Amino acid sequence: MNFNHVNVDLPKLSRETIDGVRYYSVPDEEELLKLVSITSVTSHFNKEIFVKWRKRVGNEEAERITKRATKRGTDMHTLTEHHLKNEDLPEVPPISKFLFNISKEKLKLINNIHTLEGSLYSKQLGIAGTVDCIAEYEGELAIIDFKTSAKPKPREWIDHYFVQCMAYGCMLYELTGISVKKLVIIMACENGECVVYEERDKSKYIKLLTEYIRKFVRDKLELYGTK
Repeated sequence: MNFNHVNVDLPKLSRETIDGVRYYSVPDEEELLKLVSITSVTSHFNKEIFVKWRKRVGNEEAERITKRATKRGTDMHTLTEHHLKNEDLPEVPPISKFLFNISKEKLKLINNIHTLEGSLYSKQLGIAGTVDCIAEYEGELAIIDFKTSAKPKPREWIDHYFVQCMAYGCMLYELTGISVKKLVIIMACENGECVVYEERDKSKYIKLLTEYIRKFVRDKLELYGTK
């Protein structure tokens, strides 16, 4: 099938990493404004979980798993983006192709694509980021995030995914006035399952998003002072 695309005017943003934190340069009235990446905010909120995990499995094993998962995820995003743009697919390792193939039935439910890998920001929230996909999913406009995993994750483990999606929803509304209906995570897993998680309770994740941002700002102020 060919996917239909909807023209939405979104900004082109540059990004840089400072002291391990990603920032986006956003046009302001007089100068470029640097806004923190929502990915850095969600990672910061959950960093204690990953610190404990690294201690449990050991640094060497943690690096191996992280590197493999990063490569797997990058390949999946690349294949999905080409597919949704109605383009030929690049060559990737067999595991990445496998994960993409098992996700194709779910990808068929996407259409009227507003953006892929689009830059967004919110001056009100002080955040920016790059969204995987904004499109209709089963006929309803959604923020869609593509994930890979060894096996499906328990629903209670992935609140931060929905927080990140809700952040993109807030940015989109601030920039364009367009409101999404739901948040969708499509997770392709090495065990052969492709699971879709959906959330419609936007107020819950807006509240959680503000908690994530407050913790990030508070901890950075404590670390660097108020200068």
